[in-house]
Amino acid sequence: MRTGAAFSRWEHRYGVVLLLILSSLVFMLASSDEDWARLVAIALQGATLIAALSASQAPRVIARPATIIVMLAVLGSAAALIGFGQFGTTAGRLVSALLIALAPVAIATGVLRDVRTEGTVTLHTMFGVLCIYLLIGMLFAFADGLVGDALSEPFFASRINADISDYLYFSFATLTTVGYGDLTAATDVGRSMAIAEALIGQIYLVTVVAVIVGNLSRRRA
Repeated sequence: MRTGAAFSRWEHRYGVVLLLILSSLVFMLASSDEDWARLVAIALQGATLIAALSASQAPRVIARPATIIVMLAVLGSAAALIGFGQFGTTAGRLVSALLIALAPVAIATGVLRDVRTEGTVTLHTMFGVLCIYLLIGMLFAFADGLVGDALSEPFFASRINADISDYLYFSFATLTTVGYGDLTAATDVGRSMAIAEALIGQIYLVTVVAVIVGNLSRRRA
């Protein structure tokens, strides 16, 4: 069984994962939706996945193949950009979605293991739970983008030529059920995804996050 000191060395890394997620979000919102920016975003998302696996102490049989996948994704994207002079929007969104989809699974596994090992909720458990919430919003943003690329008509009712910043804005407004209304899904598929995201976001907040915060408060008391 791990000692408390050894556990502390691992659990603080959820903070690193959280910082990488926030860095990726800020970069994608601030940068233009160009090939070089997509490549940098993929590198950040790959680093997030590796950090999530490390923080969760994933077994080597899982961590090593995942690390290889990240390296291939980054190198393959860079090779496509250098060799062909471009890296398509759809390809970039697909690679990002795959990398992002793996991270919440690793974090959830690590958080559950940590709670069982410690027998209580810590601040770093809260970091892990927040990481999953943000990753859900990012995953839906890229999923919406892929749907928008596949459809013959615009994804949004305003018929704008949406980029990743628009999809991120719409995704997190939906996840948090803010619903500003300036961007709305125009198709049945888009509306179905928006409903699913809103339900997942609210259920996650009122169950997982509420339980974690409640147990953290009792522990401090």
